[in-house]
Amino acid sequence: MTESNRLVVVLGDQLDRQSALFDDLDAGRDRVWMTEASAEASRDAVHQQRLVLFFAAMRHLRDELRGRGVTVEYHAIEDHPPGAAPRSLADHLADDLDRLRPAEVVMMECGDWQIEQALCAVIAERGIPLDWRDDRHFLASRADFARWAEGRRSLTMEYFYRLMRKRYGVLMEGDQPAGGAWNFDKDNRAAFGAEGPGALPAHPQFQPDALTAGVIAAVRERYADHPGDAADFNQPVTPAQARAALDDFIEHRLPAFGTWQDAIWTGEPLLFHARLSTSLNLHLLDPRDCIEQAEAAWRAGRAPLNAVEGFIRQVLGWREFIRGVYWLKMPDYAELNALGHEQAMPAFFWDGDTEMACLADAMEGLLTHGYAHHIQRLMVLGLFAQLYGVHPYAFHRWHMAMYLDAVDWVSLPNALGMSQFGDGGVVGTKPYCASGAYIDRMSNACAQCRYNPKKAVGDTACPFTTLYWDFLDRHEAQLGGNRRLQFQFRNLQRKSDAERSEIRQAAAALRTRLADHGGGG
Repeated sequence: MTESNRLVVVLGDQLDRQSALFDDLDAGRDRVWMTEASAEASRDAVHQQRLVLFFAAMRHLRDELRGRGVTVEYHAIEDHPPGAAPRSLADHLADDLDRLRPAEVVMMECGDWQIEQALCAVIAERGIPLDWRDDRHFLASRADFARWAEGRRSLTMEYFYRLMRKRYGVLMEGDQPAGGAWNFDKDNRAAFGAEGPGALPAHPQFQPDALTAGVIAAVRERYADHPGDAADFNQPVTPAQARAALDDFIEHRLPAFGTWQDAIWTGEPLLFHARLSTSLNLHLLDPRDCIEQAEAAWRAGRAPLNAVEGFIRQVLGWREFIRGVYWLKMPDYAELNALGHEQAMPAFFWDGDTEMACLADAMEGLLTHGYAHHIQRLMVLGLFAQLYGVHPYAFHRWHMAMYLDAVDWVSLPNALGMSQFGDGGVVGTKPYCASGAYIDRMSNACAQCRYNPKKAVGDTACPFTTLYWDFLDRHEAQLGGNRRLQFQFRNLQRKSDAERSEIRQAAAALRTRLADHGGGG
């Protein structure tokens, strides 16, 4: 076979058509390499719609490139014989380097430390020159973040966010923040009243074209036992669709997004949220466009500042900060388990079979859409896993399998760190622990549940409340000095030894029941 000049490696979360990978692509001499790896698809029980999203988005780029005369070496999941041993990206790349013998490999910063290491090792083992490129999708490079973090005793997102606002002139009036404050989070914590959210704007529909429909059929056949249903898939898989989703959010939901971003209402998993994270994390959508459109909406009087700042803080602040933490701390970060938690994920985290109304509702949305908004992730699903004592990396693996928008760089610090406090305070200054009272305040779920959020023991005790007090009891020596938990520990210390013993016994019985039967109790 004729040697190719260069092999350009494009991964499933690198689908930006203006990527640095394509800066000098020569359609007459270069080849693009893309692979749907069976090892990634079969690792854990990956949500069917997650597979559809990645495969369909990749195939649309493949066909665009071929339409421009580019040769694309593409491994589709259907090419992998059923029952054959799973093959990784590195396995496929090794074979193709040996077969194609390129003069050079072009590769860009990956979204997964392990994948980056494995692919670079395969290339190095063959002595092939590597043209390494930065990922321009992000507004802060790895080196930028490392310089900012150097010498700091702690990493505080708020300070990094302010730096990014100043650097890019976002929501600024001269050298001061618009509205006189950097952060309007205090205005973004409202709960719906008894009447609920009222009429909600419809979310956009993305009718599968023939290519996506083929992927849906293949996934349903090959991964029928995986969670979710590929037939329910409704996500952008092209840049044009991603831009349409952004336009729809800015017009129809951004104005109410800020005020209600923390609220939960059963049966309404989407509410006023953007659902743009899949498009951002696959690089179908440029974060700069999100920031610019949101700020323009505020300046034109079409959205209030608290909503716009809250949205921009997620894109320009938290998203960039989390990526910086990931690359600064890996690979050791993945091994962190500050609280010493060792429990496996309860079975209902895969099938939603639980009597706890808030968890059942969050899981229904997750199974149907591959999505849950940030409070459901952090303060319902994540909270239960933390109080229960799930191993933080096990929670991350579950998060990677079940959420359509999960990529290692964003999932690991959010799931292991922010949600489970596995990092001991790198991304958050305290564990996000709460009893059923928080869920009762922020949602209508408790009114529909057989459990009482005020009770920690007894047949109707809320498992969240039982496990909350048990969590504080178990970690009092380790966390009792945390200044942000003083109120909680003072309340714990008001309980008698007999009460604390009874709570410990109730929590142990709950864990045994979940481990034995997998249900919600």
